[in-house]
Amino acid sequence: MKEIEVFVDTEEIADFFYKELIKRGLAPKEEDVEEIADIVFEYLLSKKIIDDDEDEL
Repeated sequence: MKEIEVFVDTEEIADFFYKELIKRGLAPKEEDVEEIADIVFEYLLSKKIIDDDEDEL
């Protein structure tokens, strides 16, 4: 399997979830979607889909 470099931005994930939840008629709080973004990031780490490379920050 070919390895590719992917950058995951939790702020981008939060913004995506916020917009998608609004589209579905929900009224999410900013803190809630930020928490969801963190959970998604942790999930991707736990499944070894991504690596946490803090050197890139």
